Amino acid sequence: MSPIAKFVAVAAAACIVGSAMCQENGLFGNLAQPQSGRSMRATSTFRQGKDGKYDPSAPFKSDLEELSNRDNFRVPPGATHVLMDVKGPGAITHMWITFLGPEPQPWAPQGSATHQDMLLRIYWDGSKKPAVEAPLGDFFASCFGKRSPVVSLPVVVDDGDSYNCFWRMPFRKSARVEIVNQGDKPISLLYYNIDWIKKDALPADTPYFYARYRQEYPVQHGKDYLILDTKGKGHYVGTVLAVRTRSPGWFGEGDERIYIDGEKQPSIQGTGTEDYFLSAWGLKKTLTPYFGVPYFDQWGIVGGHTSAYRWHINDPIVFDKGIRVTIEHFGWIAPDENPDYKSMSWNEREDDYSSVAFWYQTGEPALNEEVPDAAHRRLPSLERAVAYARDGATHGQGAAEPQQLDLYEGPQLLYGPQSESGAWLEIPIEVKQKEPLRLLLNATTSYDFGKYQAYLDGVKLGEPMDFYSPTTDNREFHLLDFWPEPGRHTVRLECVGKSPLSAGYYLGLESVRLRERRPRVKAYGHDKDKDWRVKPELYG
Repeated sequence: MSPIAKFVAVAAAACIVGSAMCQENGLFGNLAQPQSGRSMRATSTFRQGKDGKYDPSAPFKSDLEELSNRDNFRVPPGATHVLMDVKGPGAITHMWITFLGPEPQPWAPQGSATHQDMLLRIYWDGSKKPAVEAPLGDFFASCFGKRSPVVSLPVVVDDGDSYNCFWRMPFRKSARVEIVNQGDKPISLLYYNIDWIKKDALPADTPYFYARYRQEYPVQHGKDYLILDTKGKGHYVGTVLAVRTRSPGWFGEGDERIYIDGEKQPSIQGTGTEDYFLSAWGLKKTLTPYFGVPYFDQWGIVGGHTSAYRWHINDPIVFDKGIRVTIEHFGWIAPDENPDYKSMSWNEREDDYSSVAFWYQTGEPALNEEVPDAAHRRLPSLERAVAYARDGATHGQGAAEPQQLDLYEGPQLLYGPQSESGAWLEIPIEVKQKEPLRLLLNATTSYDFGKYQAYLDGVKLGEPMDFYSPTTDNREFHLLDFWPEPGRHTVRLECVGKSPLSAGYYLGLESVRLRERRPRVKAYGHDKDKDWRVKPELYG
């Protein structure tokens, strides 16, 4: 079932189960009630001034001239673009935003800013502090700067590039929505519509909408990861969490721990990270109205990425004086990261976390921590050495040539032997110092790719790898955890056949990589003096 079909099915089932609630008080109940106010829109629609250029005070241009279709903006690096600046009272009911992706294309030959580079800020009533401050992608549950479809009730990102938000955002005096380009490339072809209702007045106890980004690269030892800490009266309505793993194994044994109204011990505690996100036995890609995992690449690897959202729409977490939302960072860990050299399920991990908290409250929250700029929001590289296959590989029978795919910034090496006999590829890689590292391949899988056995300096590593998949995708193949000696090493991939489903013996290899392990692996030094050639080890 497609995500959209799944969404419709879940919503329909909910309405069937509680049809009376849906009719009177649910999603559609308010549509049968009288509505007050006047609908308005802030938009990128072109307005032509007397000089022929854009003029925000001019009427919309709508005629047969091509100029009428120039409804977008280009935002240079370092610039701020104001999408909306209006007087209240009122309430934003919907935001739609789109722009070009980061890859080079005819409209932007040098590429464009990612949505992680764009900082979304929303101000209420002339406040100098933004009520909403988060990378645009993360606000829309699309993390890591990667475009991911999202299908939920308050946030929908169609095809990963049409950003829709239905959070209701009331304001009394004014509302200002802006995007700051903190990247080193322009925002290209920025289009937007922000729908709002102008009101005569708002009830005195109407709370404001807030959203705030945080990160820790990596999380702090001995402290639960903090998602939100605010004072005031309100209700918590959602979490977006992104995790980049720095250790092998499952990261999500940690519980959510939520402190209400200044309590010393949390009165709300969960049973595991995936349980908070309403899944079970781990996380995998899924999209539902109230929870989902828009991005998940590989299970249990060093350097894996997982992002998830959880909307507290029917179950808001209510507080009168304040709320502190945290989550533990415990999980499974490899024995060489454990002081007793044991693989256990309850170890404090040191992964990279980032999050966006969503809530409503009266008054201004006490938020003193600055949101990091785009350069510091980007995840730091874990690579100690990268050997690109296109630069120094040798091979057996068959041709090999660079091939540019959208999966990689630079070309991969496409090797095309005609059979498994005499088919091999070798890539040298240099080690600068003896330290704990993980050896892996960044490779392509496709419909006509073969099976290959990996060797390092003549030592067989694991079982043959099957590079077949019905579609063309990127995948990392992790091979070895070890302390290699400084100097030149050689990775060899020998063809050993193909899947019965595969149409050929091809191999697409972007790079061979040596990835760093956490500092405590070096500090414990359990495997420092072991000969990896005798018993090659890959921790899972």
